[in-house]
Amino acid sequence: MSSTVDPESWLPAVGEWYADPQGVTLEVVAVDEEDGTIGVQYFDGTLEELDADAWGEMQLKPVDPPEDWSGSLDMEREDYGVDRDEERHELWASPFDHLDE
Repeated sequence: MSSTVDPESWLPAVGEWYADPQGVTLEVVAVDEEDGTIGVQYFDGTLEELDADAWGEMQLKPVDPPEDWSGSLDMEREDYGVDRDEERHELWASPFDHLDE
């Protein structure tokens, strides 16, 4: 990097989500202040490392994390193996079941 960049002025925090003008969402997964790079993971699972210039050119806006976390898993909602609308208490194990073992 040829110019000195104030890290406080452009570095996002790990775990923040952004969307570009086309609606493509990404999560910040790493920030390297020494190298001036940001590691991102797109909703589809693709990983990319961006430098400060690329980050600034992307015109990203902060967004809430997606409600459907399965984007990078290549799964259909029916394939999750759980019914998110139904609580199955009978499947919960009691921590006391194995106390005498």
